[in-house]
Amino acid sequence: MGRALKSAVNTGKVVFGVQQTEKMIKSGEAKLIIVATNCPSDYVVSKSHGVPVYQYNGTNMELGALCGKPFSVSSIAVIDKGASNILSLG
Repeated sequence: MGRALKSAVNTGKVVFGVQQTEKMIKSGEAKLIIVATNCPSDYVVSKSHGVPVYQYNGTNMELGALCGKPFSVSSIAVIDKGASNILSLG
């Protein structure tokens, strides 16, 4: 998971945060949604419109650190996987 996510962040296109994730779901661009355990994921999942949702086994702070970000990340929408195999999680 970690290597695939880092690769997707570095070589693909992803958006961070619940609001941006919801925008990508509504536009039909999201291929995979990743949510932290402490994310209000019920809301994201209920709005996922058939997009696969992966529950990351860690907090939003841990997910942010895994993405190389100095802030917490509650949810991620993968738009383009880049050179990663991240879509195999869904």
